[in-house]
Amino acid sequence: MFKRFARLHVLTLLGSLLLASACTAQPSAPAPYTEGTEYVTLPGPHQRYSSAGKVEVVEVFSYGCIHCAQFAPVAEKLRKQLPAGVQFKLMPAPFSAEWLPFARAYYAAQQMGVVDRTHLELFVAKFSQHYPINSMDELADFYAREGVDRAEFMRIATSAETTAKLKRDLDLIRKWQVDGTPTLVIDGKYRVTTVHSHDEMAAVALWLAKRELAGK
Repeated sequence: MFKRFARLHVLTLLGSLLLASACTAQPSAPAPYTEGTEYVTLPGPHQRYSSAGKVEVVEVFSYGCIHCAQFAPVAEKLRKQLPAGVQFKLMPAPFSAEWLPFARAYYAAQQMGVVDRTHLELFVAKFSQHYPINSMDELADFYAREGVDRAEFMRIATSAETTAKLKRDLDLIRKWQVDGTPTLVIDGKYRVTTVHSHDEMAAVALWLAKRELAGK
């Protein structure tokens, strides 16, 4: 509330300006999501997935995870909703020996430029069509059916360069305190946590990404 002036000779203009300010001031809307509930702030120093300047939304996932398969269409919708200045990135989780081939396959597909057309297809083949896709050989067969050179795919997937990427990923996943998939991490600062649906997980990530972008 503004201070009431006692003296009558206070300028009328000043009084009018103060009244206008009081009439137009609006309380700020409450945040739709709560720190410690739908998301957590990660301990610093914050570490991003890449050195690119844009805000990042990173999905930690695995082709061996049925929940990731269910989330994949929602993630694709989220990617298209992100504003300019925000990038969506995928990070394969090498959580176990069983999931390691899937992580290697992702990086081979990425280097060969086929992720956009094979990402959803691999989930469909494994979980909807029930193809036996678990080993490196079975993954190579899948990509070969998609028109990818099988020998080159295997060479990249099993290369020292890919192994080094997976080691860096695992180190970052630990720093982000990710313990399951799918998980969304925003700009290395926030991790979406307790949500009731895949749609809500995407909504929290979109809100955090926009907030982070506005603060830059």
